[in-house]
Amino acid sequence: MTALIDALLVVVVLMVWLGCVGFARLRAPLDRMHCVAFVNVTAGSALVLAAFLGDGASVRAWKILLIAATSLLAGAAMSHATGRMIMVRDRVAEGTADLPPEDTIPEETV
Repeated sequence: MTALIDALLVVVVLMVWLGCVGFARLRAPLDRMHCVAFVNVTAGSALVLAAFLGDGASVRAWKILLIAATSLLAGAAMSHATGRMIMVRDRVAEGTADLPPEDTIPEETV
């Protein structure tokens, strides 16, 4: 059983390194977000599995599962918000964004 847990932890480290290499090689910010999601899913799942194999259904294993699930949900929300921000930023830089004229923006928000 210990060899299987060790193998899962090696998989976690390899998936994180693979995500880092992919992040360094990809140039577009939207493409880089896929590497973050990849690490989040693969390494998180392997770590949860290793925790349950090592400890059984202990409090520590359930906490690790909760942290991994929260990371998946929060990561998805952050990826969506970040991707939307990047797309809006690019459209504003290109001048193709549908922005209201400046005279319609309330003065206190400027």
